[in-house]
Amino acid sequence: MSYTERDPYGMYRYTSGEKQGPGPELMGAQTLQGEDIYNTKDEDLGDLKEIMIDMRNGRIAYAVLSHGGVLGMGKKLFAIPWSALKLDTVKKRFTLDITKERLEAAPGFDKDAWPRMADETWATQVHSYYKAKPYWE
Repeated sequence: MSYTERDPYGMYRYTSGEKQGPGPELMGAQTLQGEDIYNTKDEDLGDLKEIMIDMRNGRIAYAVLSHGGVLGMGKKLFAIPWSALKLDTVKKRFTLDITKERLEAAPGFDKDAWPRMADETWATQVHSYYKAKPYWE
C-alpha cells in the first residue's frame, strides 16, 4: 500500500487538474510508515516501520527498516540514516543504495532491544556504514 492510499487527511489527493497539497516535498510521517524499501537492483529490502526524530534539533534522524523473517517472526530492524533513503515518487516507495548481503551484515537490532540512538558513537558508526553524512553536521 502506497502513501497515497494511506492518506487519512486527503493531503495527496488532487481535486482538479492542478496538483494541490503538500506532497511529495512535504509528507506526513504516518503516511510513510509501511512504505516498501527497495535497493537499486529492484530487490525488496523490507518496509519502513518507524521514523525517528531528533527532538533536540527537529530533524529526522533515522528510518527504521524491518527486514526478513516469516509471518512477522524473526524480523531484524535496522536504523537507516534518513539521508540514505530516496523517495521514488513514480513507484511510490523508497530506494536504498545497498545490496541485500550488505544489509544483512549491517548492525541491526530486534524489537525488544533497541539501541540508544541518541548515542553519538553509535550514530556515527551507523552513518558511516551507510556512507551517509551525519544529519547533525
